[in-house]
Amino acid sequence: MKQLTLGIPKGSLQEKTVEIFQKAGFNIYISSRSYFPTIDDDEIKLVLIRAQEMARYVEEGVLDCGITGEDWILENGSDVIRMAELMYAKRTANPVRWVVAAKEDGHIKSIKDLEGKRVATELVGYTKKFFKSKKINVDVEFSWGATEVKAKSGLVDAIVDLTETGESLKANGLKIIETICTSTTKFIASKAAHKDQWKKKKMEYILMLLQGALEARSKVGLKLNIREKDLAKLIKTLPALKKPTISSLTEKGWVACEVIIEEKEVRKLVPMLKECGAQDIIEYPLNKLIY
Repeated sequence: MKQLTLGIPKGSLQEKTVEIFQKAGFNIYISSRSYFPTIDDDEIKLVLIRAQEMARYVEEGVLDCGITGEDWILENGSDVIRMAELMYAKRTANPVRWVVAAKEDGHIKSIKDLEGKRVATELVGYTKKFFKSKKINVDVEFSWGATEVKAKSGLVDAIVDLTETGESLKANGLKIIETICTSTTKFIASKAAHKDQWKKKKMEYILMLLQGALEARSKVGLKLNIREKDLAKLIKTLPALKKPTISSLTEKGWVACEVIIEEKEVRKLVPMLKECGAQDIIEYPLNKLIY
């Protein structure tokens, strides 16, 4: 039997990844003593790998595919196929950024002021490439953690750290000087696996279900009954993804209407639907939304 070897990111993305797989219809069990989770699909073999290393193992073909951040693909300089972006965060959220930050009240005002200075980061390789591209000579050192403290206490002149809102940096007395890259979660594949027709089809099947589950998170379904004479007014009110589904009822002069909407719109929409004459309104959650 053929198998697809898929890397699941260990660490901050692990819980979200397992949750999305479950919503997509795959049940995953991860033992605290094993790096080989089980999944209820005999055609998939899972391996638990740190996101920082995922792209390297996929490029080498140790893994057929995996889930990691764009930042770690750039850090490793990995030549992999980026098959899809997985929107783990809400679409309204900002993508995470790697930024250069220095003390708020310090003398570093721009990245040019870091000439000959020391910078600490976990993203060493890409940070070096960034400063080299700007023709700025800096000493980049690896940070094992607590990176913000190093800049605040003066152990280094600046840091390159991951942020979404910048609030944590600000709370630690740091200011953002420049963004060096943004990152989102990617589903990646090795070139060899992508050329294999069976593996490519299997990956596309998994992606279809994952993206369907991600797309459905912020949406709900609405069902309602309404008189045919009020239908036109109701349709103008609905913020539908597409035209709503309309079906006849056994009671003459009435129809059933079903539509998919953003969950946040429900509280505003339901009173408006009632004003249009809608009755028997039902709201239900979605597991997947596949276009």
